[in-house]
Amino acid sequence: MNALSNFQILIVDDEPALCRMISDILRDAGFTYVLTAQSCAEARRQFAEWRPDAVLLDVMLPDGDGFSLIEELRRGRDVPILFLSARDADEDRLRGLGLGADDYIAKPFLPRELVLRLTAVLRRAYADRLKCADGLLRLGATTVDWASGTVSRGGTQTALTAKEYALLRKLADNRGHIVTIDALCYAAWGDENFGYENTLMVHIRRLREKIEEEPSRPRYLLTARGLGYKLKREDS
Repeated sequence: MNALSNFQILIVDDEPALCRMISDILRDAGFTYVLTAQSCAEARRQFAEWRPDAVLLDVMLPDGDGFSLIEELRRGRDVPILFLSARDADEDRLRGLGLGADDYIAKPFLPRELVLRLTAVLRRAYADRLKCADGLLRLGATTVDWASGTVSRGGTQTALTAKEYALLRKLADNRGHIVTIDALCYAAWGDENFGYENTLMVHIRRLREKIEEEPSRPRYLLTARGLGYKLKREDS
């Protein structure tokens, strides 16, 4: 599995056709979770709800501009943001980079170039996360081996199902932070995620049975009532 495949990318552009094209490019490159927004308002909602790992941001949007939006998003959370813009003037490029953008890519662009530049930014920003992407997750006396998809505790080993693996990986990638119910459903069931809330609860219960010493009194996989779930850090 591509170590970058679990990264969630938000595309913000007011052209639906371009959003679809970029989504296809990223999915073909191995990115599983690609979200789109076509306005500042929609981008704010998606950013807060899904907590993407990176944002591809257009400058010209129907209800504002990317220059103002990047400052707003960065106040909430520091994630990699790359501008994708038809405005290729040096002044715009310097302004975007001056506001803290991780890259500024002019339209039209080569699909391969977009993937390479996004990948380079992700590797710089998430070096530690990628370093252990194919390693181990330790939860007290429990160890999760991502490579084999198994959980070891007290000399016994159990296998994770595909859905359990996807859910636990999403929680581990955001360890210490709440992951919303919708975001978890998307991680496990993709675009067809609506109506899986009750099924999600069943999978969470089974995950706790595999990773917790006392599943009825979880120490690590915690419930954020009404919001979602969180994988607790060792030191929190």
